[in-house]
Amino acid sequence: MERLQKFLAAQGVASRRHAEELIRQGKITVNGAVVRDMGVKIEPGRDYITVGGRAITPDSKKVYLMLNKPAGILVTAHDTHHRKTVLDLIGDVGVRVFPVGRLDKDTEGLLLLTNDGDLSFALTHPSREVTKEYHATVVGVPEEQQLGQFRQGIIIEGRRTAPAQVDIIKSGNGYAILRVRIHEGRKRQVRRMCQAIGHPVSRLLRVQLGPLTMEGLAPGSFRHLSEKELSALQALLPDWSINEK
Repeated sequence: MERLQKFLAAQGVASRRHAEELIRQGKITVNGAVVRDMGVKIEPGRDYITVGGRAITPDSKKVYLMLNKPAGILVTAHDTHHRKTVLDLIGDVGVRVFPVGRLDKDTEGLLLLTNDGDLSFALTHPSREVTKEYHATVVGVPEEQQLGQFRQGIIIEGRRTAPAQVDIIKSGNGYAILRVRIHEGRKRQVRRMCQAIGHPVSRLLRVQLGPLTMEGLAPGSFRHLSEKELSALQALLPDWSINEK
């Protein structure tokens, strides 16, 4: 037996938090009955679960993909306005997958997609403090004092960010490329931090997530994670293990 939210996350239907919202909205049934209790447990393979009228059956294999997301692509499983999403780039990989975490529409770079909700939860939960590295091209060249604000934390909407690692990779006439390493996942955080010090972002690229890098992966392309990369994730997240059923 396992909690309904955990099962839905593991099947790539929704994150645990989104699954709870679907339960509150009365969109999930178990064996024909609408479920509204957050504590309901089910037995995968025996209980009949639907979400929005669609039957959910256990996937037999876990899939772990890395995508080099181009700018202009939405990080979502569905878009009501029929705009292009990351799933359009992936196509049919045999199982339903969903993005791990988020990148805003105009941000490029490394994005994981999987049908393993436990991995998604482990990588994105704030307590894990998984480091993400970005290369931010900004207008103008920040002074050392301004970079110091990154390292101390910047107040955004009344709350200070955790200290970030930052240095200048390259600078030229009217621009600089910053290497920024953070472990938080606040909405548009790097862009807002750069804006706060007076150097707005003109391009943002995520190049690393925990131990994973996208070296050699062309924009718009994806690949399966290697055994070495999965082992590195297991070392980073000792309470998570690959579930191949």
